[in-house]
Amino acid sequence: MSNWETAEDAGLHDAGEPQPGTREVRFGKAELRADSERPGGWLLTVNGIAQSYVDLDDPTYLELDYVRYLGCVVDSMRPFDAPLNVVHIGGGGATFPRYVSAVRPGSRNLIIEADSALAEFVEERLGLRSVPGVELRLGDGLTEIATLPEQWAHVVVADAFEGLRMADGITGAEFTAQVARVLRTDGVYLLNLVGTRHRLDEIRARFPHRVLLDGDVFAGYVGNQVLAASRVPLPLDALHERVEDAFPPVHVVVETSG
Repeated sequence: MSNWETAEDAGLHDAGEPQPGTREVRFGKAELRADSERPGGWLLTVNGIAQSYVDLDDPTYLELDYVRYLGCVVDSMRPFDAPLNVVHIGGGGATFPRYVSAVRPGSRNLIIEADSALAEFVEERLGLRSVPGVELRLGDGLTEIATLPEQWAHVVVADAFEGLRMADGITGAEFTAQVARVLRTDGVYLLNLVGTRHRLDEIRARFPHRVLLDGDVFAGYVGNQVLAASRVPLPLDALHERVEDAFPPVHVVVETSG
């Protein structure tokens, strides 16, 4: 794994005390704002759209609903306290890598981030190098994931957007094949989806067991969805236990093919 870059290798430096501010990044203007109601809480936006919420004092606190959905899936994976190898396509404020590092000590989190300006902004203001087991690699998601060893990852998280739309190729054949190659046989592929207009044929073909987590539409909730896909049955009992007390309510749809 010598071709991995730490934040230091990528030319990023230590964060000082977090400060609000703005920065021109690849897809617009990033802004970091402190949460006046929660000490340690910071909201990262790009062009006014929420990208990440990070609690530097408590990385297990997940403000954004879709990140909670990601957490529910990872928390349901057995053994419950075992460290995981996780590849994150898209870094944002590194909320989920921080969470995995906190709840499963010893985990390795590789962040692949295409927006070097955003990564530098996050490191300056929120820090990355101080998070145990987190490594950063700057570059295109497909190019970088293709360099990783076969069956190395327990989880791959695709949370990469270009403005309001999912990054090109994330649901395509070539990228999905690389995800399948890198994931362990019992690994889980997690995708952050916005809306329902996504071509998921390649994912369905590679991963016959799927669960969609969404806000309860009957409660009037509309927002991001998370798709969990695997080659083996997902731990549905444990997953349902983790979402049963969620608020806003979480709607779980199970789909199996093949």
